[in-house]
Amino acid sequence: MKKTQDFTEGIIWKQLLLFFFPILVGTFFQQLYNTVDTIIVGQSVGTNALAAVGSTGNLTNLIINFFVGLSSGATVVIAQYYGAHDHKRVSRAVHTSFAMSITCGIFMMLFGLFFSYQCLEMIQVPSEIIQDATLYMQLVFLSMIPGVVYNIGSGILRAVGDSKRPLYYLIICSIVNVVLDCLFVMVFHWGIAGAAIATVIAQVVCAILVTIQLMKSEDAYQLRLKDISFDFAILKRIIKIGLPAGIQSTMYSISNIVLQTNINAFGTQTIATWAVYVKIDAFFWMIMGAIGASITTFVGQNYGAKLYERIQKGMKTALAIAMLSAFIVSSLFYVFGGYVTHLFSSDQNIVMQCQDIIRFLMPWYFTYCCVEIISGTMRGCGEALKPMLLVCFGVCVLRIVWVTFVSPLIGTFNGVIVSYPITWSVTSVLFLIYYYYFQRSHLR
Repeated sequence: MKKTQDFTEGIIWKQLLLFFFPILVGTFFQQLYNTVDTIIVGQSVGTNALAAVGSTGNLTNLIINFFVGLSSGATVVIAQYYGAHDHKRVSRAVHTSFAMSITCGIFMMLFGLFFSYQCLEMIQVPSEIIQDATLYMQLVFLSMIPGVVYNIGSGILRAVGDSKRPLYYLIICSIVNVVLDCLFVMVFHWGIAGAAIATVIAQVVCAILVTIQLMKSEDAYQLRLKDISFDFAILKRIIKIGLPAGIQSTMYSISNIVLQTNINAFGTQTIATWAVYVKIDAFFWMIMGAIGASITTFVGQNYGAKLYERIQKGMKTALAIAMLSAFIVSSLFYVFGGYVTHLFSSDQNIVMQCQDIIRFLMPWYFTYCCVEIISGTMRGCGEALKPMLLVCFGVCVLRIVWVTFVSPLIGTFNGVIVSYPITWSVTSVLFLIYYYYFQRSHLR
């Protein structure tokens, strides 16, 4: 049965949803890696261990998200070639992408192994948890090479319209991760090291599965290990699209690190509470990421086929899906967030504080939707620089300015985290203005 999907024809909303749901479920299982770590560590090891694991998240994401953004350039380029039926360039782009991912994975792993402590010290992680946080972060960075191989492999499959196989692999790997988490932490009592080792092994399984699938393919995107090398013309095009996306992701992480530094000043319990909230909050970002990936692939194929009117219809459809999703998620967590928090911690103070954060932030989710959908549309068209600049200014710089100069004057925790809805709203307005002029000049 044909697993790939041609987005250049058919009913748009149905195509987007059929592609979106496997990505969403797959992203859910991917998030399950870290969530299970957090639940088991929080319940089995304690609040300090929970804070140690939570304090590493933004730093780890700083590195990982840069590569994920960079690899999105490969997904767009492959999708455009695939939509244009240029099979020769599809093959070259696949092998160039793999060469790029392995090279990046090596550098990312070495950085994490040698500089984790210094980075955690820089963001003022409390002394009572910094050693545990360093150990956890170093172990997680051992999985960088298999992690980037899986990400680029799943990006290739999604570029040709296959969002189901990456889902299957993530389900398998998540089961492996849960079983090993229980074994290493609850049975062997290895603490946070056991949780990190379970994640490393699961990432290796993911990388092996996706690589075997690409090698078995008989289509233009077949992977041949002996052909993994750089086609510098294609690499340049990948970097032109992917580098701004990588910088954009990095700026998100930097602004969140600055915010985390401010949160750290409120003490270990608040750090642990924020770590729990971030895991719950991740469900919304999984949905946004899945919709963003869907519209990027959809637009990439249609841009390659020069179907500009279909691109505009697809963007509006994706935006409607995103808005509806934001309403549903924020409503459900507003009502039931306290029950979900109990999964992560039995500390009643953490549960109550986390519920307060949920009710303060989640009603504003809808203000972010335009940022994700319009920037995904722009990437699919091969335009990545201007969306990156809008995000860097509207979200990242403005957020850093807020938490550096404004929130200290307010002096409360809510005064720090209110920077989220403020920056989402400003950036969405900027993207709406930008898209109005972009579609008039490029999609006619």
